This record gives sequence, C-alpha cells and structure tokens, in this order.
Amino acid sequence: MQPSAVPELAHTHPRPIHWVATATAVAGVVALSSVLQPGSATAAQPAAAPKAPPAPAATAPTTRGVDFPLTCGPVKALVVKKAAGDLDGDGRPETVAVVHCDAPMGTPPDGVYVLTRGTGDARPRVVATLVDPKDRRTVTDFTVHDAAVDATLLGYSSAAVPSCCPDLKTATKWQWNGRAFIRSTQAEAGNA
Repeated sequence: MQPSAVPELAHTHPRPIHWVATATAVAGVVALSSVLQPGSATAAQPAAAPKAPPAPAATAPTTRGVDFPLTCGPVKALVVKKAAGDLDGDGRPETVAVVHCDAPMGTPPDGVYVLTRGTGDARPRVVATLVDPKDRRTVTDFTVHDAAVDATLLGYSSAAVPSCCPDLKTATKWQWNGRAFIRSTQAEAGNA
C-alpha cells in the first residue's frame, strides 16, 4: 500500500467534540424550525365573500280550488291540461289551464284560462279567457313557451256539423301586449 501524499485531515477521525458540535447544530435547527412554522395546512379553499342566499323561485298558481267561469250543471269542471310560464314578463309565472265540464258522454268544448296569484299568497284567480267554451272548440297541441300560449283548436264550420266530428283545425297563438292577450291564427284548415 502506498502512503497518501496528503497529510491526514483532522476531520476524518471524529472526536467527541465533533459529535457535540454536530448535535448542537441539529438541535439549533430543530428549535428554530419549531418557532418559525408555517400556518397549518387545510384542504379547504380560502373563504370567499359571503354570497346572498338565492331568491326563492316563484311558483306558478295551482288550479286547485279555482272558480272557472264555466257552467257545468250537475257535473264538475275538469282541468285537462295545464302549463306555466311568465307571460307578462314580471318574473312571476302564470298558469294556463284547459278546462271543460266532466261530461259522462261526448266531447264537451274546452275553455282556456290564464291564472295568476294576487298580492302575497292570495288564492289564484282567472285573469283572462283565451277560449270560451261557448265557441265550441276543442284544444289540442297545447304549450306555453317564450311568453306565448300555442294551441291547435278543433272546431266547426257551421251548427249543422255534428259535435262528434269537428271539421276545422286552427293553429293559434296568444301573446300579452301589456294590456291584453293578442290572438294570432294561421288560416283555418278544413277536414280536421
């Protein structure tokens, strides 16, 4: 073995004083890190500004208990179709109901009525009649969308046409103009 050309270094042979110096340095680092700790870690995001609770959604009026302007004699008025939508742009939905007398035979004519709520939680009431049952119409393809009421009306060209067999078919639309519901129709088609 060849002797090293470099003299032996003192630090390659540890002595007890080296161990004491190392232990003191490690203890100092541990003590300093316990004083200078970062904030506690959490998985939650920082709290954002509190949001206002969402406004309660307006509900459309129900048809239950409404006195429809329909004379049915000994039978009751029957709601056969209904749909809701904000027809006048006030942010509160209205309900449009197709109603006829619950007759035991035949096809009674329909009435189409617009319901709204009064101030507060007042009982729903009829505010407009779009189709009067006296007009002898039957309502099909009934929808409420884009602030309009769309329906197909089946009717009769004369009083001589039997009630079983309507011979006219009319696509009809009603929209609120700020004062009343305006009706627009396509040309009536024969042989419904």
